[in-house]
Amino acid sequence: MLKRTILLSSLLLFFGCASKDPTTQKSAFIVFKTPSFAYADMGFIDKQPYTTKIEIYAMGQPALNFTINQSNVCISLLECLSKADFNAKFLSKEYPAGTLEAIFRALPIFKGDKLYQSSNGFTQKLQEPNKYDIEYRVEPTQSVFRDTINQIVIKVRYQ
Repeated sequence: MLKRTILLSSLLLFFGCASKDPTTQKSAFIVFKTPSFAYADMGFIDKQPYTTKIEIYAMGQPALNFTINQSNVCISLLECLSKADFNAKFLSKEYPAGTLEAIFRALPIFKGDKLYQSSNGFTQKLQEPNKYDIEYRVEPTQSVFRDTINQIVIKVRYQ
């Protein structure tokens, strides 16, 4: 009887303290290329309800970190900008504020404008002369965002 009580207590303690949510962190090969900087290496994407964290490594060392919350994008704990200011500085001022977060969450951008569903994901082709020429594709194993006018490529290939 004592063994059973100890076993039951141990199980309750162990599983009672365990997180109820499955892990939201995924490893991925991440390419982040803009005219300002370029990184391509393994990393992690952690999707929480109100925050998305992206870590990109170079030769096993943290090279670039983004923390995206409801209003800001923080870069490697050095600088936090509003989403609109981040776009203007590193991507394009023409992008809606939530574009970067949507890409890393594999969600439609530009309010789902010109969204073409496929059997395994979706594609968006968005063009505005002299502002952007975007092809964005989301599949189960990868997401690819490419803007030829602004010379931006963001690829996420899940491992």
